[in-house]
Amino acid sequence: MTPEKVLKQHWGYTVFKPLQREAIEAALSGRDCLVVLPTGGGKSLCYQLPAAMGGGLVLVVSPLIALMDDQVAAAREAGLAADALHSNLKAAPRREVYANLAAGRTTLLYVSPERLLAGDLFDLIAPRLILAAVDEAHCVSHWGHEFRPEYRRLTEALDLFPKAARMALTATATPAVREDILAQLALRSPAVLVGHPDRPNLVYRAFPRRDQFKQVLETVRRHPGEGGIVYAQTRKDVERLAAKLKAEGVSSAPYHAGLNAGERRKAQDDFVNERLDVVVATIAFGMGIDRSNVRYVVHANTPRSVEHYQQESGRAGRDGLSAECTLLFSASDLATHRWLAKKDVNLSPERARTIERQLRDIGRFAVSPVCRHSLLSEHFGEPYPADGTPAGAGGCGACDVCLGETKGLTEEEARLTAKKVLSAAWRAEGRYGTGYVVNLLLGRASERMAANGHDQLKVFGLLKEAGEPAVRSWIDQLIVQDCLEVTEDGEYPLLRITAAGRALCQDKGMVRLGLPAQPAKGRKKSKALKNAPGVFLREDEELFEKLRALRRSLADKAGIPPYVVCHDTALLEMAASKPLTLDALLGIKGMGEKRVEKYGRLFLGAITALPDVEQGNM
Repeated sequence: MTPEKVLKQHWGYTVFKPLQREAIEAALSGRDCLVVLPTGGGKSLCYQLPAAMGGGLVLVVSPLIALMDDQVAAAREAGLAADALHSNLKAAPRREVYANLAAGRTTLLYVSPERLLAGDLFDLIAPRLILAAVDEAHCVSHWGHEFRPEYRRLTEALDLFPKAARMALTATATPAVREDILAQLALRSPAVLVGHPDRPNLVYRAFPRRDQFKQVLETVRRHPGEGGIVYAQTRKDVERLAAKLKAEGVSSAPYHAGLNAGERRKAQDDFVNERLDVVVATIAFGMGIDRSNVRYVVHANTPRSVEHYQQESGRAGRDGLSAECTLLFSASDLATHRWLAKKDVNLSPERARTIERQLRDIGRFAVSPVCRHSLLSEHFGEPYPADGTPAGAGGCGACDVCLGETKGLTEEEARLTAKKVLSAAWRAEGRYGTGYVVNLLLGRASERMAANGHDQLKVFGLLKEAGEPAVRSWIDQLIVQDCLEVTEDGEYPLLRITAAGRALCQDKGMVRLGLPAQPAKGRKKSKALKNAPGVFLREDEELFEKLRALRRSLADKAGIPPYVVCHDTALLEMAASKPLTLDALLGIKGMGEKRVEKYGRLFLGAITALPDVEQGNM
């Protein structure tokens, strides 16, 4: 059977996504490969389809235990003989997995890196192993954003299976990280398959943080009843935001390492199974979230790197439909990340330099008044748009800059404004904090200001008309661009001008500054929203919600997440086309033979129960 026929039979699709077929062909021919595809690009199919071909056993190394069980459930729904081995597995299920392996029934086995390195699986899997896939492969790299030492030892285990092809997969890898992955996993004459990192269905927004909860709530309110993730920097912030959202009537729960395992598991299960709309989580704590219809991700604090942001925001819109990603930036977040990193007594100079570069890069992404899609693509070494053609006058049409929500100052305006801010910091002689410099620029008189004689300076009140949010934002932007720095002197952080800032005051160097713009009435719809698949008429919304309720009921009875039954895209297509036969249902993207056999008549029953359909008046 050809890969295309297997794709249709098990997953209900007729066409592969970019680079999937090339990865599958490499695996089937026994060739090693590195696969870099954005979230939603279909990485899991690259190793699941070879398992469905029946040639032997496929091993998948995954760092997220919570995600393994959902992936096993999804693979089984597609008709694969899948199992998982990890530390959370109870005795009886573990014995069943070993029995399946011994009998040669398992074709797809998920393991944690620690479980594989234990070394007791060799005799069970070696004779049948055709492919060893390392998911989240960026974890092997010192340059990566989620370095895990045990991943650096995986080659020890992989070398025990010299005849098995190796496949490394990740959604986030700069050219330097890709080279490190190839070296650390000792890939042999590999096919290097790098997809474009852009996610055109995501609308990126990055704004200065002013009123954290108000700004978070604004995004949540735009998506009533839809799934969303809010990331915060500390456990205290997580608890506060989750409680305030709940007080506003939002179905939400906290998720962080300080909660007991049961509380974390319940929050995750409720979210994945669509019993909960919003999870508020720490940036530092990984989440095995594979819910396909997350409609928004809000970073209430700045993440640790562009790679973290790409990974975390990428949890939105995995089904290909439009989703929103909002980042609220403050330079103080970068200082907190830096402080936390320095607490690690084992922090190497190499790792410290990497962290510093990552913080600088995410800061520049957040404050630069430049197309966000373009900035992300270029960070990962790819042009934007993907074909290299100019983006056009409207830019991407799917970020705050190109939608006119953030306005970039002209080069002359930016330089003049920067000079005013830098002059105030210079006159303050680096002996005061950000708040004092802000008050100086806004012309706020105080006893301390008068005692220092600063109310007599020319810079006093120089930016009074701009307002405090703008001045604070410009200071943050100048910190990110290395024109200002925050230093510790005793217990208080002080704001100082840098050598680059002094040079800018002398018209040497360049600077970019921007500000959120006033929302325009009748703002144009983003390209991501206009081009979303599954477009259907308003009168079909009732059927879509009915099908969603049916899917949730079926998932609850089976003990699996709703997206495992089928994705929202399939339900939208059903609501629009209203198939009346099992054959017609097989034509819906994502409805493979196994799913139609198992759920088809139930979905058809919901569709034919509509009065218009029964009367043949479609």
